[in-house]
Amino acid sequence: MNGPKILWTIPILGGIKITQTTLTSWIATGLIMVVVWLLTRNLSVDHPNKKQVILEKLVGMLDNMVESTMGKHNMRFAPYICALFLSSIFGTLLGMTNILRSSTADLSTTAAWALATLALSWFGGIKNKGFFGWLKSFTEPIAFITPINIVSEIANPISMSFRHFGNIAGGLVLTSLIYSALATLSAFLLQWIPLKLINTIPIFQLGIPAFLSIYFDLFSGFVQALVFTMLTMVYVGGAFPPKDELLQ
Repeated sequence: MNGPKILWTIPILGGIKITQTTLTSWIATGLIMVVVWLLTRNLSVDHPNKKQVILEKLVGMLDNMVESTMGKHNMRFAPYICALFLSSIFGTLLGMTNILRSSTADLSTTAAWALATLALSWFGGIKNKGFFGWLKSFTEPIAFITPINIVSEIANPISMSFRHFGNIAGGLVLTSLIYSALATLSAFLLQWIPLKLINTIPIFQLGIPAFLSIYFDLFSGFVQALVFTMLTMVYVGGAFPPKDELLQ
């Protein structure tokens, strides 16, 4: 509830602080690499097994989503979208271990992803319109609304990062508060039971926190990961329109 703790400091470059978020991000990245390696072993064109069929189905769903949102000409961004989605899912689900802290519950994580999306969007605008043409686009359709366009451009990554972070961090705080309240309730009511073995069992903490964790970490985690990647596809896809639109 007080933010990610600093686990240790690497004594170089003035001290590089390794936080709970950093550790979770490293573990999430490692798990993704292991899962991808396991799923892509022993693939066959002639005799695909059930694992390969399911994997091809998932990849097909990803490609269809990217194509329908960003256009067929932007399929090169599919690996990035997949990596972003999996990083969000694994980073959130690792918080269910109660050992690691969800990396998406740290604003620095979601803000870094949002800035990457902004950088891709700006790169696409400069590549297609030229630097001065990209700057001129902020004055369209009339120069009077240039400040509004600039604020809107900056607000996009801010809203993306705060939406994802706020939902995950809010769920973490709410679950912690309920868990603490149930612990207090258990201690208060069970103190009247003379049996020491029974009155030391926090019975009110059984079940309810687990159900809340399933909602906030599992369901909400998938929803926020999907929303974040969909917004990324919309913003980046808009910066890389089809070639026929650029010629008009």
